[in-house]
Amino acid sequence: MTKSSLFVLYKRSSSKISMQNEVRIVAGRTEQAYWKDIWNYRNLLFFLSWRDILVRYKQTTIGILWAILRPFFTMLAFTIVFGALAKLPSQGDAPYALMVFAATLPWQLFSTALADSSNSLINNSNLVSKVYFPRILVPISCVTVNIADFVISFAILGGLILWYDYAVSIQMLATIPLVLLTAVLALGPGLLFCALNVSYRDFRYLIPFVTQFGLYVSPVGFSSSIVPEKWLWLYELNPMVGVIEGFRWAILGTSTFPLRPLIFSCLLAAGLLLIGIVYFRKTERRFADII
Repeated sequence: MTKSSLFVLYKRSSSKISMQNEVRIVAGRTEQAYWKDIWNYRNLLFFLSWRDILVRYKQTTIGILWAILRPFFTMLAFTIVFGALAKLPSQGDAPYALMVFAATLPWQLFSTALADSSNSLINNSNLVSKVYFPRILVPISCVTVNIADFVISFAILGGLILWYDYAVSIQMLATIPLVLLTAVLALGPGLLFCALNVSYRDFRYLIPFVTQFGLYVSPVGFSSSIVPEKWLWLYELNPMVGVIEGFRWAILGTSTFPLRPLIFSCLLAAGLLLIGIVYFRKTERRFADII
């Protein structure tokens, strides 16, 4: 074989190797693969959620009982103030404490999931600034943890039902989609506040005010039956009204199905989730630089 033929053979083999080892940089590759990466990093979502559950209860004195005591004492306070002192009516023939607790469960899920997801990136700043992964998994894991808390808190509802010897029906299964609706309601503004918190740290002071104000304009400690008819449309624009009344319908069975407020809740949940995702994705690329 001549030198010229060897040179041609070497050039051909070199070109094949270079083509095999070629790295292609495609514009927008990260954006296109983002939602696929969420699925690929699904195990990370599980580990973030499990880590938060362990951290939340491992170093506390009474551990997992906090998930039960918080809604219980909230129910006790509202029952004394609105039921015993203010003499507000209950919903149907349900005991006042049971009516309040049926509303406290979804409210506790919403408020704690909103607060935790809003501060999630700040609390995980070391992880966000060092490793690549879809950052949206961090606030989603906070909502997942609070759903686990909700399941634990639900145990006290069974105790109250037995205490009052209150009959329930198969419609209690409707609480499952209502829990998912509550989680979506918390995740939408949670993503928005989470992204805003990274750039503007004073937004974290706004979140407790939002949840505290929402507690008193939502039917947690009172029945919606006391709201005047002319104000119902404005009152039902609060997305938690549909969720809470849905829970009371599912657990107590003392009211008609709250179709109109639930429609408002679903529409607002979808709208807030879309706004939260759009703003989060718009600002996500700057998180590692400014956090």
